[in-house]
Amino acid sequence: MARADDTALFASTDSSATPKLGPTGRPLHDFPTPPPLAGHGPARIVSLCNQKGGVGKTTTTISLAAALAEYGRRVLVIDFDPQGALSAGLGIGTHEGLTIYDLLLNPKRPASEAIQQTRIPGLDIIPANIDLSAAEVHLVNEVAREQILARVLRQVTGDYDVVLIDCQPSLGLLTVNALTASHGVLIPLECEFFALRGVALLIETIEKVRDRLNPAIELDGILATMFDSRTLHSREVLERVVEAFGDDVLETVIGRTVKFPDASVAGTPITSFAPEHPAAKAYRQLARELVARGAVA
Repeated sequence: MARADDTALFASTDSSATPKLGPTGRPLHDFPTPPPLAGHGPARIVSLCNQKGGVGKTTTTISLAAALAEYGRRVLVIDFDPQGALSAGLGIGTHEGLTIYDLLLNPKRPASEAIQQTRIPGLDIIPANIDLSAAEVHLVNEVAREQILARVLRQVTGDYDVVLIDCQPSLGLLTVNALTASHGVLIPLECEFFALRGVALLIETIEKVRDRLNPAIELDGILATMFDSRTLHSREVLERVVEAFGDDVLETVIGRTVKFPDASVAGTPITSFAPEHPAAKAYRQLARELVARGAVA
């Protein structure tokens, strides 16, 4: 049963409550339901990246992937964090079978051998576990070490419409690999002052990757997360983000709710755990917005 304060936290994302302006202070569009795709692939690869932990990267990866799968997209998620939270959040065991670590150490191994199906139709995962923490040590002396993940993913992008990479909270070699392999970057940003401070550094890193390794990479958007419309602090941080980054800030805003940790414990996305909850509706809106922006198919 949802707590009484959940609806209030998400009220600002309800267009009936704010018919003209959304929580970002801009008109909130009613993004259309994406039409079915005639076929699948090649996938657009998107990294969810922020060097600060606890900003909602994993929750967003899981929930966005599930929403896109609901709209008929074939989605592959890559757990690229040694903590393995993405795998756990989808109810996937990580100590049996291959992980992304095995593929990085041996890029010639078929990537399909590491792919596991989730409970969500159309949503697959390449899991990770603590072994991934040793990857940077093993890869540091490799030739073109920043491009190893890109070589792995080339094997499977033809089978999917979207590949989402859940990056670890750092700007180390693993994250650079993810950015080098990606067409776009989505930055989940907690509506809290200290989370805001690191965004400029992250965007600078993306620009360096664009200049030196991956000219095609784009910033797909900044997603405000953990927004509480009842607090002045949340509203001020969101206002500053919009002032600084303009249209790069997505219209969709994700509020705080106890439903996210509840869904994580259940090992299922919020869109399945509580499909009518405002949080689930917000992630479906995010999926529609990204399709409308051309960030995903």
